[in-house]
Amino acid sequence: MINFEKILIMNSNAYKISLNYNQVLELVRQLPKKDKARLSKELAKDAIDTRLTRLLNSFSSEDLSEEIINQEVEEVRAEIYAKKKEN
Repeated sequence: MINFEKILIMNSNAYKISLNYNQVLELVRQLPKKDKARLSKELAKDAIDTRLTRLLNSFSSEDLSEEIINQEVEEVRAEIYAKKKEN
């Protein structure tokens, strides 16, 4: 079994190779269970990051400035204050 971490530490050069899905799958299947679990966690983190980024981008708006938000907050506060004053 090849220990890629040691190779990368020993050699500061970065190598890129093209592998298709089946080749990657075959390599993953050769990993020990512990490394498969680590890989699974990393892939899950990547998926969560991607979903979170998409979610945050869906709420992003150039039409909504801090000034508009502050104005809305002040209006709601004034309404709440007026209701409390009535009671």
